[in-house]
Amino acid sequence: MKILILGGYGTFGGRLVSLLADEPSLTLMVGGRSLPKAVALCNKIRGPAQKQAVIFDRSENVEQQLQHLMPDVVVDASGPFQDYGDDPYRVIKACLALKLHYLDLADSSKFVEGVSQFDAAARDNNIVVLSGVSSFPVLTVAVCRQLALELTEVTRISAGIAPSAFAGVGLNVIRAITSYAGKPLQLVRHGVVTKTYALTETRHYVIAPPGKVPLNPTLFSLVDVPDLHVVPQQWPRLDAIWIGAGPVPRIWHYALIGLSWLVRIRLLPTLAPLAPLCHQVINKFSWGEHRGGMFVAVQGLDASGEYRENSWHMLAEGDDGPLIPSMAAAAVIRRMLNDQSPAPGARTAINDIELADYETQFARRRIVTGRRSDTGLQSDAPLYQRLLGDAWHKLPVQIREMHTLNGSKIVSGLADIERGTGFLAQRVANLFGFPAAGKEVPLSVNFSERRGQEHWLRYFGRRKMKSIQYEGKGNSRWLLNERFGLVTFGIALVVEGNKLKLVIRRWSVLGLPLPLILAPRTRTFEYVANDCFNFDVEVSHPLLGLIVHYKGFLKEQA
Repeated sequence: MKILILGGYGTFGGRLVSLLADEPSLTLMVGGRSLPKAVALCNKIRGPAQKQAVIFDRSENVEQQLQHLMPDVVVDASGPFQDYGDDPYRVIKACLALKLHYLDLADSSKFVEGVSQFDAAARDNNIVVLSGVSSFPVLTVAVCRQLALELTEVTRISAGIAPSAFAGVGLNVIRAITSYAGKPLQLVRHGVVTKTYALTETRHYVIAPPGKVPLNPTLFSLVDVPDLHVVPQQWPRLDAIWIGAGPVPRIWHYALIGLSWLVRIRLLPTLAPLAPLCHQVINKFSWGEHRGGMFVAVQGLDASGEYRENSWHMLAEGDDGPLIPSMAAAAVIRRMLNDQSPAPGARTAINDIELADYETQFARRRIVTGRRSDTGLQSDAPLYQRLLGDAWHKLPVQIREMHTLNGSKIVSGLADIERGTGFLAQRVANLFGFPAAGKEVPLSVNFSERRGQEHWLRYFGRRKMKSIQYEGKGNSRWLLNERFGLVTFGIALVVEGNKLKLVIRRWSVLGLPLPLILAPRTRTFEYVANDCFNFDVEVSHPLLGLIVHYKGFLKEQA
C-alpha cells in the first residue's frame, strides 16, 4: 500500500511517518514543496517501511500530481486548514476523480463540517474520505463514548490538551491559532448555540491520572476545533461544551490571551501576521517539565438520577506526547492493511476509531491514562482511596489497611533514624519535630479522622511529631495536603509496582505558595516486607544537605 503524506516532513506528517515506519508492507511517500527536506526526513526515520521523497505543491494542478504518483491513500497533514483559500477541498475533489482514499488531520471546524458534501460522490466511487482524523475530535469523542456508558443523559462535555513546553509546535499550527484568535466562534451553551470569542475564555484544570504524578495546574483557553460542532450532533441534549488548549510556559499563554482580547475589541484586525514571531518565541524560549497531557470530562445523570462527572486523564512523557495527534490516521491506515477499511463515504472520523485503537499505541510508549469519578467513591471512603481512585486497588493490602480509618486507630513498630549534622539542618529538623538519631527506636502513631481530615500523631520514643492530612482543592486538586504547623505540602500519591511513593508537587507557608525549587527534597515511599507495612522517609535540601532519614515498620495494635 502506497501512502502519500502531504506535509510529510512537517510537524504532524513527520510523526505519522515515524508511527508507520514499522510496517514493511507500506510505501510512505513524503510529499511537500521542498525535496531536500523530504529526503532528510526519509533518511532520519528508521524502519522496514519503504520511504520515498516526492515533490508536491497544492498550489499547482493537484489532480495531475496525484495521477503521476497514484498512491492508494492520500493523507493531508499540512494545513493550516483555516487558510486553504477559495477552493479548500481541491485535494478531496482530485482524490474522488482518481478514486483515491483520503484522510486529513484538519483542526478547522468549518473545514471538517464541510466535508460531508462529498459523501454521495465518495459512496458512488467506493472511496473513504475522512476529515478531522486527529485528537480533536476523534480522540475526544472516543473517550466521551466510554465515559458516557454509565450515564443515561449527557449534559456537559469539556476537554483540554496541554502540550509539553518542548513539544515543537509547527508553524502551521501557530498560523491556525493566530488566524482565529479573538474571532467569534459558536458553541452550545445553556442548550442553545451561542457566540463567543476564541482564546478569551479560560479555565483551570489539573490533569491527574490516578496513581501518577499529575501535571502542574494548567490554564486552558477556548479554541476553535471541530468538536464544538461535531460533539453536539452525537449528544443532541447536550447543555454545554467547552474545548481548550493549555500552552506553556504560561507567560507566553498570557501574552496570547492579551493579544486575542485586542482582536476581540477590534484594536487589532487579526494576529495572523504575528504567527512567524510567535512560532520562534514559543519554540526557542521554553522551560519547565517535558510532559504533556489531555483531559476529557463528561457530566450527566446516571441510572439512579444522580448527577455525576466522569473524567479521563492522559499523561505523556518526553517526545511521546507530540505523536498523539497523528495516531488516529495511523490507526485508520493499519485497519486498511488488515482489511478492516472504514465504510465508503465522506465524513468526520469520529465513529471510525475507538479508544482501544489509541490504547494499543499508548502501551508502546510513555503514555498513561486513567479515569476518575466524583461519585464512584463515597465521601466517607478513606482519604487515600479518594485521591488514588482506581489505583487504590493496585496497592498491597497491608498499605491499604494502614490508610483505612474508622474513626481512629493506633499502630506501633520500630524505626532507624539518621539526622543531618549541619547546624541549620538540625534547626529545621527540630522545627518540624523530626526525631533524634537512633537505632530501633520505638514508634507509635495515633491516627484520628475528623471532618474528612486525618490527624497523625507520631511518637518516636518520647519525641512527638504531628501533622494533618486532607484532600487538596483548587490548584492542589488530586493532591494530598499535609500541614506541619505553618507549612503545607501538596503531595502526589504515586503507585509504582507494590510501592506507594509520596512526591512533593506544591508547598506554601501560611497559605502563600512558594517556588517548588526552594522546597525540601524528599524520597518517601511505603512498601511491604515480611508481610508487614514498611516506610522509608528521607528529607534533604540542596543548601542544607540531609535533614532527616527514618525508616522502619508499623503494625496495628489489637
